[in-house]
Amino acid sequence: MILRELLTHLPKAVASGNLDQVAKTVTADSRKVKQGSVFVAIRGEDADGHKYIESALKKGAVAIIAEKAPAADYSEKAVWIHSAETRIVLGTVAAALAGDPSSQLKVVGVTGTNGKTTTTFLLHHIMQTAWMRAGLLGTIKFYDGVEDKDATHTTPSGEVMQSELASMLENGCRGVAMEVSSHGIAQSRTDAVKFDAAIFTNLTQDHLDYHGSMEAYYEVKKSLFSGLDQQEGKKKPKAVINLDDRYGEKLVKELGDDISIVTYGMGAHCDFKISKIRQSVRGTEFQLDNRGKSYLVRTPLIGRFNVYNALAAIAGASVVGIKPRDAVKAIGEAPQVPGRMEMVGVREGATVFVDYAHTPDALKHACATLRDLEPNKLITVFGCGGDRDPFKRPLMGQAASEGSDLCLITSDNPRSEDPEAIIKEIEAGMVNKAYRAVIDRQEAIRTAVNTAAPGDIVLIAGKGHETTQQFADETIEFDDRRIARWALRDKPVAALIENKPDSFKGDRFDDEKPKRFDGEKPEYQRPEKYGERRVGEQRDDHRDSRGGERRDFRGGERGDRRDGERRDFRRSDQRDDRGGERRDNGGRRFDGRDRDDRK
Repeated sequence: MILRELLTHLPKAVASGNLDQVAKTVTADSRKVKQGSVFVAIRGEDADGHKYIESALKKGAVAIIAEKAPAADYSEKAVWIHSAETRIVLGTVAAALAGDPSSQLKVVGVTGTNGKTTTTFLLHHIMQTAWMRAGLLGTIKFYDGVEDKDATHTTPSGEVMQSELASMLENGCRGVAMEVSSHGIAQSRTDAVKFDAAIFTNLTQDHLDYHGSMEAYYEVKKSLFSGLDQQEGKKKPKAVINLDDRYGEKLVKELGDDISIVTYGMGAHCDFKISKIRQSVRGTEFQLDNRGKSYLVRTPLIGRFNVYNALAAIAGASVVGIKPRDAVKAIGEAPQVPGRMEMVGVREGATVFVDYAHTPDALKHACATLRDLEPNKLITVFGCGGDRDPFKRPLMGQAASEGSDLCLITSDNPRSEDPEAIIKEIEAGMVNKAYRAVIDRQEAIRTAVNTAAPGDIVLIAGKGHETTQQFADETIEFDDRRIARWALRDKPVAALIENKPDSFKGDRFDDEKPKRFDGEKPEYQRPEKYGERRVGEQRDDHRDSRGGERRDFRGGERGDRRDGERRDFRRSDQRDDRGGERRDNGGRRFDGRDRDDRK
């Protein structure tokens, strides 16, 4: 695009230099400047882009967009565009160079403290089902209709945003479901996006280290909705708002008649009304009423908060033209959202869930959801991130201790802070003395799993889908789900504590910790023998705890009392009686999958 044409999208900017040059790309990162790039200098929290202008010029920048005028001795080797709002300009220029892709897509943004990721995933699933191809921009990943990419930010920068939207359009996507964070709104990353709908899930305490107060946090969220009627183009965007949330109710009142509003919740006056909620370990069902019609909605997700997430997705889908009955059908086949109340395993009657809950309200609702499943005990592992809102730490402690029988306070992402100091701030809110501080997160997870008895539930909260843990001097690979699976495999059957409610006394665990047999390796380090997993060293003559048959490993074959099949362990491959696939003696399945899920 010719710079002269590009400048028409920046009516308040002042330019000097040869405007007949061609602009190919735009970036705010001087390291990504190429020949023909436009470099936008942005004043950030940690760095000032104006310091890197010379570096951008040396790399071939054709134009500089800056908040200050050029120096008097500036040689006109590039066009200088003076603008007071470079953050906004970045997205505007990126959209212009990409052909304004959001104007040609059905775009639904989802914002709020909790539920953004799940709502966005569900909405994307509905779009994919109805339209075959749809894009996704969110905390966990980006999807352009063809391939997944790891997400670096919940809401990407303006140039990345427009590039992803352009790829979606090129790949045949009809729409996109997008998470919109408060940081993204405050930093104008979405200003050049033309929305068809914006969804408000809720607002609870989080990010106060950035916004300063709940009122300021709310005003940032509100600006996304109040700006909808100022969009250029032919779209007539709508606001989809949770009327059961007090900030949602406030938002509806303050927006007034300036924009079209669709509400959802349990209230009689909601456009999308929910009632008759029933849940089990297999999922949740509820009644949805909309425009005089009733629908029975079934979702494999559990929890009242997921009812709201599903409802928000259905309402958002309806705004962009997907019929409610089609959305309801798609919700019934929705996939598990990574790290969002994800059940990672069961052993000996103890069940483990991993959830991203990292705010007091989210943790409270996560505990309440699992309480509804009526466990004997709820054991919660949680912590708080370093270099983030410190005011919520005692509130997290209060939410966990009130909602759980036993708690392990551990590290989340400590970053530059002392993990022990963070834990002490959390402990100030613990109203229940049945807790233990375990700084090492892996040890905390293993302790919780080994403590769990039949009928107990373990909740590992805070990191969800994350696959790393951040410290002051390093970032290591760490996945709560993987550690939990290992702990379940390694759980010593012989040491399970059954019907022992006093095994967690006062502010500590019982000193009688589960131990392995002498010389026994953790199960996840042991190779599978003949397609079966065994605990401890096997004797020559062994009784299988699952089936009760006797095995003589000296003779090389056995009689199986369950199906009468004779097996010869001297053969080079065996048939696994659990799944039917064939395995060689190294434990590798013939279907090509490796039994070990570690990367």
